[in-house]
Amino acid sequence: MALSRIATAVGGLLLSKGGRRFAGRHAGKLALATLAFELWQQHRNCATPQAAGAAPNPAPPPRPQSRTRWSGRRV
Repeated sequence: MALSRIATAVGGLLLSKGGRRFAGRHAGKLALATLAFELWQQHRNCATPQAAGAAPNPAPPPRPQSRTRWSGRRV
């Protein structure tokens, strides 16, 4: 499995003393940003259309007409 771009950037931070200090100070924010980026990538990959040869999803059935519901109040 390939490393994501964020994991590579965070790994690069850990190579220098200043980078380690920055990563230690902002570890929670870096972890949340990494998780958010991974989830966004997964969402984006699932939202892309399938291959050209694949059949498109069938249209959903039409919704029935909504009826007015008696509320019990007399006008």
